[in-house]
Amino acid sequence: MNTLKTLFFIGLLVGTQLLQSQNKAFEVTVTGKGAPVLLFPGFTCTGAVWDDTVAELSKNYECHVFTFAGFGKVPAIEKPWLPKIKEGIQTYIASTKLDKPTIIGHSLGGALGLWLASEGSNFKKVIVVDALPSVGALMMPNFKSENIVYDNPYNNQLLEMEGEAFEKMAIQMASGMCLTEEKRPQLVDWILKADRATYVYGYTDLLKLDLREDIAKITIPVTVLAATHPYGEMAKKTYEEQYKNLKKYDIMYAEGAAHFIMYDKPEWFLSQVKTELK
Repeated sequence: MNTLKTLFFIGLLVGTQLLQSQNKAFEVTVTGKGAPVLLFPGFTCTGAVWDDTVAELSKNYECHVFTFAGFGKVPAIEKPWLPKIKEGIQTYIASTKLDKPTIIGHSLGGALGLWLASEGSNFKKVIVVDALPSVGALMMPNFKSENIVYDNPYNNQLLEMEGEAFEKMAIQMASGMCLTEEKRPQLVDWILKADRATYVYGYTDLLKLDLREDIAKITIPVTVLAATHPYGEMAKKTYEEQYKNLKKYDIMYAEGAAHFIMYDKPEWFLSQVKTELK
């Protein structure tokens, strides 16, 4: 009888631990000491996208590097994916008692930073790396957030896409997002290793997110580091239009860099980030 009780208790404990791991919206690694900095990666990327940045910043700052659920080795969670991540980060900040952290967010991570800042002023600053308040409005004419749904033909096609076709798509995407060829295989690897449902439905969450009006509520400093390749002046017009409701922000353009600015212009990128953190 005691043996049965022990086995039952172990089973219950293991089951609880599995449930907790399945519900975890992200994993965080903390490096360095000093004022806290939260580093959010872009879609499908792990926290390793910030390795070079953290190697430098951790000399003077406490770097909290996130990898979101469904990417890298972090187990996937049930949708809605992005709202759960945002709520989880708010809980993380409260539970770790971080004092006015700075957010550095790339792409999806930048939009997430804007979302968090629009809902509270308990941050010092947001540094947005090539991200917009509304990706959906950039990609779709007559965009309306309420029209974005999980069940649609494009999503179903992606879910059913065979491995070879999906890999070809990933290679094409990486070539457009990064001009530094030696970095592209890593981007492809992150896409291929992403949980497929998270890849599909998580991106739907991002498309649905429209912060163009809500950014007017942001009261802390915002700095935008923006890529210009391949759209040049059109990219600048897009940024001006999407950020027009933000009361005050600084924007700096990384000339000759594509979406992954930290890879295409590493020295420029680090210099700007260090300056903004000071």
